Amino acid sequence: MHGAGNDYIYVNAMQFPIADPVKASILWSDRHKGIGSDGLVLIDKSTVPEADFSMRIFNADGSEAMMCGNASRCIGKYLYERGLTDKTEIRLLTLSGVKILNLHIKDNKVESVTVDMLEPKLEDDTQFLPHHGVDKGTFVSMGNPHYVIFTDDVDQVGEAGRILEHHPAFPQRCNIELARVESDGSIRTRVWERGSGITQACGTGACATAVAAALTGKAGRTSQIVMDGGALSIEWRESDNHVYMTGPAEFVFDGEILY
Repeated sequence: MHGAGNDYIYVNAMQFPIADPVKASILWSDRHKGIGSDGLVLIDKSTVPEADFSMRIFNADGSEAMMCGNASRCIGKYLYERGLTDKTEIRLLTLSGVKILNLHIKDNKVESVTVDMLEPKLEDDTQFLPHHGVDKGTFVSMGNPHYVIFTDDVDQVGEAGRILEHHPAFPQRCNIELARVESDGSIRTRVWERGSGITQACGTGACATAVAAALTGKAGRTSQIVMDGGALSIEWRESDNHVYMTGPAEFVFDGEILY
C-alpha cells in the first residue's frame, strides 16, 4: 500500500506473525532483490484497552520507527475494506501513543483518512549550521524527530539529509525536511526519512513542516503540503493544539512470499 507515494509492505500479524521483522524488512524492502518498499508495517491486535489495533513499523534498514502518518492511514483503509472492523473511527496504538483515525467513506470504500497526530513537541531551534548553503532549521517532534529547513533549493534534500540524519545534535538520528512556500500558499516539501533515505512522502514530516511554517510565520494554522508523491492537508488546531492530517491511502497489490 502507499499513502501519497510513501509505500510500505503491510502484514496482518494477527494472521501471519513475523518472527524477525528486522530481517524481513531489510530483505523485503530491497527494490532490486525483494518486494521493494520504504519498510515493513505489522498490523496487530492492541495490547491495551484504549486502542482497537496496533502497528509496528520498520524502516528499510531494519530500524524500528515510532509511527508513520502515511502508514496509519493505510492501516485504516486496510482494516475497514478487509472487513476487520466496521468502525469509521479507529484507535491505533503506536510507539508514540494512541492515534485516532477518522475514515471518510464513499460507496463502502475509504476515500481518505484524517489522523489526529496529537500535540507537537517543540524545542528551541537547534543551534548549528546544518549544511553548506542551507539556513538553520526548526526542530519539531511528532512522536518522532523532524528537522525542517526552509530553502529555495529543496532538491538538495539527498545531500543534506544524508549528512544531517547522523549529525551529533540528533543522537537518535533525525528525519529531515526541506521546504519552500509557493506563490499559491502551498508548501513544497521534500523528505529524507531516517533509515530509508528520500521517500515520496512522510505524514509526520508533513505535520512537522506545517507546524514549523506556522511557528516561523510562513503560513497559518492550515497548510497544503506538496511532496513528491502527492499532497496532504494539515491543520494545527488552536482549540486543542493537536495536528490533524488528511490524505489518501491506496492498495497497490497483494501477494505471498516464502519466509
